[in-house]
Amino acid sequence: MAKNSTKVGLIYDFDETLSIDYMQSFGLIQALGYTPETFWKKANLWSANNNADQITGTMYYFMKTAKEKGVSLTREDLKNFGRNIEYYNGVLTWFERINNYGHALDLEVEHYIISSGYEEIVEGTAIRKYFKDVFACSYAFGQDKQPVWPARVVNYSIKTQFLSKINKGLGKNDDIAVNEYTPDEERRIPFKQMIYFGDGMTDIPSMKLTKERGGNAIAVYTPHSRAKKKAMKLLVDNRVNFALPADYSENKEIDIVVKTILDKIATERDLDILKAKEEKKKHLQVTVNKLKCYKHN
Repeated sequence: MAKNSTKVGLIYDFDETLSIDYMQSFGLIQALGYTPETFWKKANLWSANNNADQITGTMYYFMKTAKEKGVSLTREDLKNFGRNIEYYNGVLTWFERINNYGHALDLEVEHYIISSGYEEIVEGTAIRKYFKDVFACSYAFGQDKQPVWPARVVNYSIKTQFLSKINKGLGKNDDIAVNEYTPDEERRIPFKQMIYFGDGMTDIPSMKLTKERGGNAIAVYTPHSRAKKKAMKLLVDNRVNFALPADYSENKEIDIVVKTILDKIATERDLDILKAKEEKKKHLQVTVNKLKCYKHN
């Protein structure tokens, strides 16, 4: 059967979805002289005391602390911290494996990050090359190459905007076009061809949106941890389609579920092609019948 190439979007949160901990915990926080537990308590307290959005407040607190301690946080410094990140089982082989599986079905699989972590750190990771785009928090840098202001803040509500940008095929800075009307047939990746992976509260609106629009949402959790209870609640509350252990190895649950979803997308695509052919035959036959009737009269 002749097939049309079909785009599929796999969209991931990063921290505790692909990586085993927050990306800042693999060297950045330690470079500031803190343990992750102590730093997050201080940063969150500062945000609360100053009525700041927690994500924005944390970005500022990193800048503030680094300046006080004389620690350099250039774009390259942050990128270097990304090289230390540890991932769940199977992540490092996941992307090529899924791409190859999709290719066999004539599916063009694209991977995206939507994260409240830092784009500069993601740029240094071993898996950055697999993502078509990264939508994450980012700093603006001054002439001394040090961060001076949060250039982009990604919280739970803004994550849904980036989902819409992926849906329409827009870049991260296309803020006007994302609100313009686009017919469904012109959207680059329909929601029904999206799979969203997340683990926490900031992912809930994106998970719900993906699921409600006909796509699939997967809540991942660290096996044998308290996170399983949180993921199961998302399943019970109908926020996600699946709650699965965060193991991306071949023939584990995530691998099997995602491949099955890809099978379904390919089958539905093939069925739509067959239906379209029958519709064409039907209209042709109707035209022939009309011509016969005209000649007979």
